[in-house]
Amino acid sequence: MRPLLGVPGVDFSVQDVRGDFPEVLEVRPLDRPPDATVHVPGSKSVTNRALLISALAQGSSTIKNPLFSDDSYWLMHALVRLGFHLHADARAAETRITGHRGIIPRHDVEVFVGNAGTVGRFLPPALALGEGPYVVDGTARMRERPVGDLVDAMRLLGAAVGYTDEQGRFPLLVEGGGIGGGKARVRGKSSSQFVSGLLMAAPYAREPVTLEVEGREEWPYVGITTEVMRAFGVEVEVGEACYEVEPAVYRARDYEVEPDASAASYFMAAAALTGGRIRIEGIGARSAQGDLRFAEVLDEMGCEVDVGEGFVEVRGPERLRGVEVDMNAFSDTMMTLAAIAPFASTPTVIKNIEHTRYQETDRISAVATELRRLGVSVEEGRDWLRIEPGAVHPAVVETYGDHRMAMAFAVTGLVAPGIWIRDPGVVTKTFPGYFERLDALR
Repeated sequence: MRPLLGVPGVDFSVQDVRGDFPEVLEVRPLDRPPDATVHVPGSKSVTNRALLISALAQGSSTIKNPLFSDDSYWLMHALVRLGFHLHADARAAETRITGHRGIIPRHDVEVFVGNAGTVGRFLPPALALGEGPYVVDGTARMRERPVGDLVDAMRLLGAAVGYTDEQGRFPLLVEGGGIGGGKARVRGKSSSQFVSGLLMAAPYAREPVTLEVEGREEWPYVGITTEVMRAFGVEVEVGEACYEVEPAVYRARDYEVEPDASAASYFMAAAALTGGRIRIEGIGARSAQGDLRFAEVLDEMGCEVDVGEGFVEVRGPERLRGVEVDMNAFSDTMMTLAAIAPFASTPTVIKNIEHTRYQETDRISAVATELRRLGVSVEEGRDWLRIEPGAVHPAVVETYGDHRMAMAFAVTGLVAPGIWIRDPGVVTKTFPGYFERLDALR
C-alpha cells in the first residue's frame, strides 16, 4: 500500500486523488450512440516535463491546466522535498513553482516516486546537478521496471549514480556533484523516458551534451520533451538518431498544458465502437503528442475522423474493420485498440510493442489474458498481439494495478453487457474523473 501524503503548498494528495472507489465497478452499455463534446485532463507527459523544467528554470513559472493525478502528485511531492517553492491549486487548475537556475536547493534527500515512470526516469539526471546524495525509490512494481540504460548513460556523461543494492533496478543513489557533459549512447528500447530525462538536465552540464539514441525508429515522446524545452528557452539540435544540447539556462514563463492524447483515445474509441460522434476539444493538428496517431488507426478501421485546429472528432461506422498496425511510437493506445478489436469484422494485429511488457504491468500478457477471460480468441508473441473478432462474454476484468487496463476495457463495456472492472481506482494515476466522464456519454 502506497503512503498517503499531504505536502505543504500542494492542495491535493494521493488520498484526495484516489477518492472512494468500489472494489469492482460495473460499466453499463449505452442505450444509444453518443453525440457529445468531451474535455479531457491535461497531458501527463507534458505536465511532468513542464514541472521539472520549471524547477530547473531561473525564476517563477505558472503551469496552467496541469494534470492533477497520482503521477503528477509524486513529482510535486518530490520537488517540495527537494526544497523548491511550489504551490499547486487544483481548483484554479494551475501550479506555480520557483526555479533556481539548475540548482537543487536541498541535499541528502530521499524521494518516493510511486509507480510513476516519468518521475522515476526524469528526476535522477536533474538530481545529479545537486550536491547529493539523493535516493530515488518507488513501489514494488517500480523496483521491477528497467532503469539500467539511464544509469549507464548518466555515467558516460560524468554523473555519479548507482544502485543501492547493485541489482540494476530502483532504488537509485545519485551522489550529485554535477554532470560533466560529452557524448553518450542511450539505449531506449525499453523506455524513451531515459532520453527525455537526460535531455532536460543537459543544459546545465559543464560541457555540451550529445545523445546518440538507439532502439527505436521514432521518438514522439522525446519530441514532446524538446518542444517543452524550447518553450522555456532552450534549443535542442535534432539529427538522425542524435540530440545535441549546448549549456544554457531555462527561462521561467507561463505555460499551458494541452489535453492528454492518451486519455482522448478512450473517447475516440467509444465513438468508433458505438457508431456515435464524439468531439474532444483542446487538442488537434498542432499537437506534438504521438498518441494522437490513434485517430489515424480509427480512420483505417472505417471511422470518419476530423483532426482540426484544437479539436479531434470521430464518427463511428456501422461496423469496424480490423487493422494491422505498428504501434511502437504510440503504444499507450495499444490497449485501447485491443479493447475494441473483438468487435471488428476482421482480425486486428498490433506489432512492435515489446517495450510495453516493462511498464505498469506486462501489458501484452495482461491484454491477452483479459481478452481470453472475455471469451475472445487471442494470439500473443514477444512483441505482438493478434485479436480475432468474436462475441464478448460477461466477466470481471483484472487491471493489474494498471490505469490503462481499466480505462481501455471500460470502453468495451459500453456495448457488451456484464463487464466489471476490478480496482477501478487505478485510473487516478492519470485520469481521476474518468468513469464520471465516461458515464456522462449516456
